[in-house]
Amino acid sequence: MKWNVAIKDFKKYLRLELSLSENTVNAYIHDVEKLKTFAEKKNNLAVNDIQEFHIQEFLADLYDNNLDRRTQQRILSGIKSFFLFLEIENEVQINPTEFVESPKAERKLPDFLTVDEIDRIISSIDLSEHLGHRNAAIIETLYSCGLRVSEIIDLRISNLFFADEFIRIVGKGNKERIVPIGERAIKSLNLYLDQRKLIFVNRNDEDIVFLNRSGKKLSRVAIFNLIKGYAKKAGIAKNISPHTIRHSFATHLIENGADLRAVQQMLGHESILTTEIYTHLDQTFIRNVILMYHPRSKRSK
Repeated sequence: MKWNVAIKDFKKYLRLELSLSENTVNAYIHDVEKLKTFAEKKNNLAVNDIQEFHIQEFLADLYDNNLDRRTQQRILSGIKSFFLFLEIENEVQINPTEFVESPKAERKLPDFLTVDEIDRIISSIDLSEHLGHRNAAIIETLYSCGLRVSEIIDLRISNLFFADEFIRIVGKGNKERIVPIGERAIKSLNLYLDQRKLIFVNRNDEDIVFLNRSGKKLSRVAIFNLIKGYAKKAGIAKNISPHTIRHSFATHLIENGADLRAVQQMLGHESILTTEIYTHLDQTFIRNVILMYHPRSKRSK
């Protein structure tokens, strides 16, 4: 079967039978035409000549052209749909994409703040302002405990155990975990809680730690805006969010030799695989230390 005929029929199928938008149809066709170009370079292979190893070579070619994993995944998805259509129409006897696995997505370490940047953000808070102690306590607690934004806004006074230096967190799926809390965060929280006694508190939020001006539980947006505002005030150009502080917490623990399982428990990750993203940083950190200090390293003095 000729490529032009197969692509034309596939295009009709996407439009008429699947009723896909024009942009989606064009995206599928664009992906298939990439394979067509590849096949033409391989001795003008016809559609029916394509075998599994050709698809693997095609994916390798995409990789060599520096296309990221997500783009490779999308292109392969379009090609799989193309050959599935041809198989349904009995134009090919064997689908060459049936057992081809999609390239695994790259897992990149999210942006994080340095210890100095965390200190600069906290130092930018004017404690003489009405909500200064509250805002400082929020950021200190996020960084000390590595909490999600939902966990900081739902934090309860009844779950604070300062004498034992831990707090109880109710995370995803209502799963509870115990998280140690540092001395600076405890001090900051106590200063805020003393001020909190002086404000009117909404009856439904009496046990909630962090409240807005109306005495009600804070929203996610309020936490986002608070952190972005202080980051900007501190002169930090990175795209900051509450999750950035959570990543910074985990990153700094790993950098200082913390056990991955312990970090997993503190973050509340159900699977160690989720926490393993930080091992990439760990390996980079160790590599840099070796290159810097090993007597046979080029960087060593």
